[in-house]
Amino acid sequence: MSLGIVMLVHDALDRARQLVRHWATNGCPVVIHVDDNVTPDDFAGFVASLSDLDNVRFCDRQRCEWGTWSLVAASQTASEQMLKAFPYVRHVMLASGSCLPLRPIPEMLAYLNRHAQTDFIESATTEDVPWTIGGLDIERFTLRFPFSWKRHRRLFDRYVKLQRWMGTKRKIPEGLVPHLGSQWWCLSRNTLSAILNDANRSTYDAYFRRVWIPDESYYQTLARRHSSQIESRSLTLSKFDFQGKPHVFYDDHLQLLRRSDCFVARKAWPYADKLYDSFLSNQGGATAASATLIDPSPGKIDRIFTKAIKRRTKGRPGLYMSSRFPREGHEKDVTAARYTVLEGFADIFEDFDEWLADTVSARVHGHLFAPGGAQFAGGGDVFFGALSDAAMLRDYNAKAFLTNLVWNTRGERQCFHFGPRDNQEVSWVMAKDPNARVYVVSGAWAVKLFHSNRAPADLRRQAARLQQIENAHLNALRSSYARARTHIWSLADFVLNPADLLQTVVDDTGPRTGVPLTNLPKMRPLDGFPEFLQNLRNQGMHPYLMGDFPSDLDLVATAQTRQHPNMVR
Repeated sequence: MSLGIVMLVHDALDRARQLVRHWATNGCPVVIHVDDNVTPDDFAGFVASLSDLDNVRFCDRQRCEWGTWSLVAASQTASEQMLKAFPYVRHVMLASGSCLPLRPIPEMLAYLNRHAQTDFIESATTEDVPWTIGGLDIERFTLRFPFSWKRHRRLFDRYVKLQRWMGTKRKIPEGLVPHLGSQWWCLSRNTLSAILNDANRSTYDAYFRRVWIPDESYYQTLARRHSSQIESRSLTLSKFDFQGKPHVFYDDHLQLLRRSDCFVARKAWPYADKLYDSFLSNQGGATAASATLIDPSPGKIDRIFTKAIKRRTKGRPGLYMSSRFPREGHEKDVTAARYTVLEGFADIFEDFDEWLADTVSARVHGHLFAPGGAQFAGGGDVFFGALSDAAMLRDYNAKAFLTNLVWNTRGERQCFHFGPRDNQEVSWVMAKDPNARVYVVSGAWAVKLFHSNRAPADLRRQAARLQQIENAHLNALRSSYARARTHIWSLADFVLNPADLLQTVVDDTGPRTGVPLTNLPKMRPLDGFPEFLQNLRNQGMHPYLMGDFPSDLDLVATAQTRQHPNMVR
């Protein structure tokens, strides 16, 4: 029993030479097709370097291009020469100049000997494969593709569109059911001979010349006509990314490839010295008698590739970098962890930050987006991840500032204040972020105006501006696009029942203890606040975000101790 290798080579001739010698010296004859794009001098040197091997042949050359018939024609020419020159070969494997053997050749020969009549070729109908890229499934068999997709992309797309508009539909030759699969197959001699000697080969060849990417469908379709036993899988490990491009294996994939138990991997980077040295050395010591016949198990590493594709396309929640910067609105999650946004609480209560820091297990910042700069917890100039408190640096990309802050502090809940005086660039960012927990006391900014003792005309203009800004922010939080969890209370409702509402905030943020609040922060004096609002109305401004404050309501500072009913036993 012998295995023949049909090898398609187009670059990295030094590595291809190493692979050819490895196959040939381990008893596998090799027929090589060298792309006609390789210069005559390079080709001559390549041939001369392998002239000492009597089981290596070179077939006629032609210019090959991805996605075209030329690749099938090259494999046909080399396969015909293989069958004619080496009659003792019982299986033929199609490989490239970057297909790296992962297991000793005697193991592979023993495995094929156990499956003497089996054809290893991935072959599935278009309805059964989810991985066709480019929007062409059955259409690749019913339309014509005379133009190169790589060199004439615009012409290719326009001709496809024209055929769709005209209703063009090629007739599939009678008796053929189109199948797709990996182009790296290993066929028995009987099946390969039947395909190449089929009486209707000229008809099939003429048809597949205008099929898109025929090397993924020609043998896969015809094997179904001639094979008596198909294993619909390839012996060559070939992984593809979300764009349909093959993964390249580097030195750091060494242990991963060993775990796969696959016989061959495509495609190995030409400069991965560690891979080539590890897999091509000391393989000749095994014998067919001692070979272990373990089935290839690419499923062992499929999870890793699936995770890699997911990370490449979706990324990690809240992580943004130049190699994977998503389109606006297409992020998986805006930030990496939950955080709390408090709006209006620092305006209502005195020393609220100190009280909250002692009450909850979270890092409590001030106004991170204040006009004068970020107010980090502890008053530092720089926070985790080298985030500066400078307003100019922060406002260059306020969204990135927020996402970096949350990413750099994963595992610790972040809590900060926000209001209409702050940079509003992050208003919609927080509104659309499922990780945001936003608690708003609308109109609370008016408390500071009330205590500012400024001229009435200035107060009216300032109040109107702040109310307009906060109203736009609240509209974002209430939008159908919003994903943040929000609680919005008017100032009038909040001051009438601050204890229970503060308990809601504390319970969600993470209390240090699970007991109800007893000590509350001190509320700023609000005597005369209803008259202040009425004065704004008298000047022509309508303060609607504060809620309904009756003019005779007596608002005094909240006591620091919350009273609870006594339990009588």
